Amino acid sequence: MRFQFFPLRFEFAAQDPLYFSPGKAGNTLRGALGTIFKRIACVPECLDTRACPTRESCIYARVFEPVATTAVPGPSGLADPPRPFVFRARHLDGRTVQPGQLFHFDLHVFSLEPAVLAYFVRAFAALAHEGLGSGRSKAELQRVLRIRLNGSAQPAADPVEPATLDLAPVVGAPRKIRVEFLSPTELKHNARIVSRPGFPILFGRIRDRISTLRALYGPGPLAIDFRSMGERAAAVRMTNCEVRRQEFERRSTRTGQTHSIGGFVGFAEYEGELAEFLPYLEAARWVGVGRQVVWGKGEISVTCGADGLVR
Repeated sequence: MRFQFFPLRFEFAAQDPLYFSPGKAGNTLRGALGTIFKRIACVPECLDTRACPTRESCIYARVFEPVATTAVPGPSGLADPPRPFVFRARHLDGRTVQPGQLFHFDLHVFSLEPAVLAYFVRAFAALAHEGLGSGRSKAELQRVLRIRLNGSAQPAADPVEPATLDLAPVVGAPRKIRVEFLSPTELKHNARIVSRPGFPILFGRIRDRISTLRALYGPGPLAIDFRSMGERAAAVRMTNCEVRRQEFERRSTRTGQTHSIGGFVGFAEYEGELAEFLPYLEAARWVGVGRQVVWGKGEISVTCGADGLVR
């Protein structure tokens, strides 16, 4: 069983000074992107996508306002379908980019439609030309790279080949791992935000997210026994946990309301039979876990003691 997606890097040259507020780089990019994407992808009579007569064939609606037309298998119970992309831009938080300097951010796209990628490239090129951030600082899109699973990047081919994650159990898996929560993470369990990432909750949210993304944008939901996997995950023990809350806020330009985009960062260590769970934890490095992942929240990495990355 596999999960496929497009890991992309967009590289720009700044033409004006460009400042990214702490904790808000991904939110800044996401907010500006939606407006540009709609203008490029929608015909004038369909700019109000709620009333669009061709909504099911509208790329903007499918990417930014997805609606599940059928029940998605699995126990996640998501009220709204997840959008098929996430930003990775935390390295820009609190940074000022000077004119002439290069900067980049990553975008992981889970829709396997080639047309979706083409619209993202067009939208980012237009967005940079019109200006980023509150000061509308201009930049120029230099190139689009395709990220390998080892983290290196190369110029994206045409067409771009998706990356493939194998979700089969890991042979010779370690019994002890550390999960680093690299960006603010919020996990819900029984309709409440939890303060500590117990393994059954963490794995459950990752499993449900991957299955939902695969069902909506890929070949179909995960062919697994959700209940029995959850029962086995409950046997994995948390042996250490050091997390702290980071608070950031965003202001909606549409409603004017302020919303939290904070969460916990730090690490947790787990011990148990981990072979079947490690591929899902590795996938969460790319898809994220928890609430508001589109902006880059819920980014994790997995290490195995002093031996480095598990995969």
